[in-house]
Amino acid sequence: MKKFIFVFLLLMAAVGRGEVPRISLLTALPGEEIYELEGHTGLRVRSADADYVVNWGIFDFNSPGFVYRFCKGETDYLCAAYPSEFFFDDYARQRRQVIEQQVMLDSIQTMRLIGLLESNLRPENRVYRYNYVKDNCATRPLMLIEQALGEPLIASGGEETTFRREMTEYHRDFPWYQFGIDLALGCGIDKPIGRREAIFAPVRLARELEGNPHIGPIVTHGEQKIVHSRTPFLLTPVALGWLMLILALALRGKVGKVFDSVMFGLFGLTGCILFFLVFFSSHEATSPNLLLLWLNPLCFLGAIIPWLKSAKKLKVWYFFINFALLIVFALLLFPMGRHLNAAMLPLLMADAIRSAANLKSIYGDKIHKWPKISRR
Repeated sequence: MKKFIFVFLLLMAAVGRGEVPRISLLTALPGEEIYELEGHTGLRVRSADADYVVNWGIFDFNSPGFVYRFCKGETDYLCAAYPSEFFFDDYARQRRQVIEQQVMLDSIQTMRLIGLLESNLRPENRVYRYNYVKDNCATRPLMLIEQALGEPLIASGGEETTFRREMTEYHRDFPWYQFGIDLALGCGIDKPIGRREAIFAPVRLARELEGNPHIGPIVTHGEQKIVHSRTPFLLTPVALGWLMLILALALRGKVGKVFDSVMFGLFGLTGCILFFLVFFSSHEATSPNLLLLWLNPLCFLGAIIPWLKSAKKLKVWYFFINFALLIVFALLLFPMGRHLNAAMLPLLMADAIRSAANLKSIYGDKIHKWPKISRR
């Protein structure tokens, strides 16, 4: 922090000499890790005496309880400033291209923005509660630039999309990651959004700013050598879903019971995670989540009950209620505007088929034993 105060004073001195520091938006193109698929944004400030990048994407995987706190929604990120050469060298090592877009500001607007950056970097302000789509490394610098300009760079409205649709586009080569997002995040990310909200992704922000009168032409640094390969179809969630449906239709007897234990056990485990995200996490995007009607901790009963000979009543009640909840879930999908991942349809059908099969295993024999009505 003391180092950046010194840099801030150098920048002030540059203005005093009549030199206006140049401020640019830096966008690193997508990387290999799942948290790098939308790219990354930083803000570069440079004069004859200083050249620094302000970065709002600093986090520490090794900090105590990071994974638990992240799942719980306590996603605290840091704002930090460091020499621009470190930023460029880091992405060069990752084989990722960085594009630079200079922000056209006058001296007053420039100093206003530098003052806002200095305020963001103070110890009491540098930690912020990260939000995947509303407050991140792309939205923060845009907000500060607009405050310095006194006008929006990107207007609301325009193209209508959804957060989920945008995510699906960036994650198209990572179907398991998108499947996890579609499980964990609820109806909130299916609401219509415009161009303004879509800039949560750094690469989209850079694209939206092209041609803006306050933004200069793109300058590229390095080459983009990251090429994502598509996951083979047979290894995707969709292929697994249809395999589960085929097995649900084909398996009977003890093998069918084993299948029920595996399938409903996985559904129950997923349900526990969703239950935690909906009721205990502070992630606003995880609730409400209609999937809890289908995937919930009670699914563990479906894994155990088929093996209990003395639990016929419980078996009837569970599979009847489960079947009814699947129908309610299907009926609410459209009015709630909930997007369904392509892999979920065959899994839902497999659940319904196994629930019906378990009910039939109880009532099937009784139906066949009903007395036939003789015709005279």
